[in-house]
Amino acid sequence: MSNTEKVYEQAGVAMTCRGYAEYEAMFHIQPGEFDGKTILDVAAGASSFAAESAERGWTVTAADPMYELPHGRIYKHGLKEIEQSTAKLRRIQDVLDMSFYGNLETHQRQRYLNLERFLNDYRKDVEREKRTYVASALPHLSFPDEAFDVVLCSHFLFLYADQFSEQFHAEALRELVRVCRGQVRIYPLVSLQWESSSYLDALLARLEEQFPVKCERLESRLPFIPGSNTQLCISRLE
Repeated sequence: MSNTEKVYEQAGVAMTCRGYAEYEAMFHIQPGEFDGKTILDVAAGASSFAAESAERGWTVTAADPMYELPHGRIYKHGLKEIEQSTAKLRRIQDVLDMSFYGNLETHQRQRYLNLERFLNDYRKDVEREKRTYVASALPHLSFPDEAFDVVLCSHFLFLYADQFSEQFHAEALRELVRVCRGQVRIYPLVSLQWESSSYLDALLARLEEQFPVKCERLESRLPFIPGSNTQLCISRLE
């Protein structure tokens, strides 16, 4: 089997269980860069980024449709998915860049830790005056215009190019810009077939016509899957 045939097989959208260190790498977050800023993590899944960011004094809201579910169902689904995803990654591990994680065992162990940290925070969320975990999904988010300084979206847009249309991506990009008054960051920019989007340039050109924004491809430091060393940054010019 050639490297181009060794793709990640996925039906539906996977639950993500990533942690702060991965966010820091994939979005190339600099020390103190988000201090005092309001942050929205879109399609956050069971990531522990919001929980770990709160420990740093950051204000993070996580959005995902699965937050309509009780924590017990999320936990069971998360455990099953971590097991399944590790098995799928093992079949294609020779095309993966393991420099960040070291090996698949460490990768899997960190997923379990991130899931536990997320769930501990998710259970407490009902007691908060302002919710951290909001059930909401692209392409229509339940937040006001320009509500956040920073909007992050990882492992959703462009990754599932075979499941979501060009029109969906166009609407989703506009929505991310709508709720942001600062910068939108999206990672990765390749699909699960390791292919770059054929319509990304056209979408960004239209976005720059519709909004006062600047779109740039910038460095990412989480080169895990082939072609994933770039993030998209959309900056408000106002």
